[in-house]
Amino acid sequence: MALVPPHGKEKKLKPLLLEGDERKAELEKAKTLTQVRMTSRETGDLIMLGIGGFTPLEGFMGYEDWKGVCDEMKMSDGTFWPIPITLSTTKGQADSIKEGEEVALVDEESGEIMGTMKVTEKYTIDKEHECKQVFKTTDSEHPGVAKVMAQGEVNLAGPVKVLSEGKFPEEFKGVYMRPAETRKAFEEKGWSTVAAFQTRNPMHRSHEYLTKIAIEICDGVFIHMLLGKLKPGDIPADVRQRAIDALIENYYVKDTIMVGGYPLDMRYAGPREALLHAVFRQNYGCSHLIVGRDHAGVGDYYGPFDAQKIFDEIPQDALVTKPLKIDWTFYCYKCDGMASMRTCPHSKEDRLILSGTKLRKMLSEGEEVPPKFSRPEVLAILREYYESLTEKVEIKMHRYAEGG
Repeated sequence: MALVPPHGKEKKLKPLLLEGDERKAELEKAKTLTQVRMTSRETGDLIMLGIGGFTPLEGFMGYEDWKGVCDEMKMSDGTFWPIPITLSTTKGQADSIKEGEEVALVDEESGEIMGTMKVTEKYTIDKEHECKQVFKTTDSEHPGVAKVMAQGEVNLAGPVKVLSEGKFPEEFKGVYMRPAETRKAFEEKGWSTVAAFQTRNPMHRSHEYLTKIAIEICDGVFIHMLLGKLKPGDIPADVRQRAIDALIENYYVKDTIMVGGYPLDMRYAGPREALLHAVFRQNYGCSHLIVGRDHAGVGDYYGPFDAQKIFDEIPQDALVTKPLKIDWTFYCYKCDGMASMRTCPHSKEDRLILSGTKLRKMLSEGEEVPPKFSRPEVLAILREYYESLTEKVEIKMHRYAEGG
């Protein structure tokens, strides 16, 4: 059996990253162009366009695609897409750029020229409408909403040529991977069914349990770590990686797991982000996406299983990659092991509810972590990280993190 095809009508990866002499020539040209500065979110999106993670997109979306994606989760050509991929700038800069002009795309933090874009359209959007559709809220406390509301007044659209992957290949050597690389690795392992496990947290016992269920069903599991920006209080990627490596080394059968990373910031869009995760995991070669409780959620903005339900609301042919829906999982003292709502008959008092938020809160406040919460090798790495922090971030609990 072959791996799932990439997303889109052509079923072919569409990387937009230039290499060799072509890249050199485009970079020289880019130095002469008007510079449009990008936020870290926009930079991450550009890199995903570059490596083919956002196949079949050819650049930042125009108004019709933006509107179609917000309202119907599909682009103007009918391609399924759940979250707008857009680039914004100030009105002053937009007015100075002519349609048809090429611009250089620069990462605002590093100052590096990341790519070029031929501007085919300039348009304004109703930011609140995007937030309502994508995040189901306009509350400025929601980190995804805050980012959209902080965007420039005008969106620029057009095809891009990508010149750099930024810090990711060097800083996350051996973890950061392009879709063509993961597909090759899966084929070499003889895997045709692969379940992706999305994580922005170190893995606790529930995560371990979810991935082991997937190993029973699929040829292998791809633990796919987010390497871009998080919200304050989340655990950085290098610490996460060490914790995940320790878990795999000690608690998994050899060659059932592969670990990789991707360059996006979290949007915390809950159900819509779960769909985006499935879209680009299809490009990476994964047949399934593990969707547990509160996937890509934040606070109490989404119900615990909204991200599972949304897969039943989209057209059947929208995605080849399918969700692997798994119920609320926990450690049950009476069952004497990991269990889920579907397998455990005991009461709430017998259960240790596990969540990344709860674990971060206990560690940041120096609380004793129950031994069944996480493996000792993982806890040792996390304790060392929290002890090294000079500034503590308050971790707010939400009701689903506590079993509410």
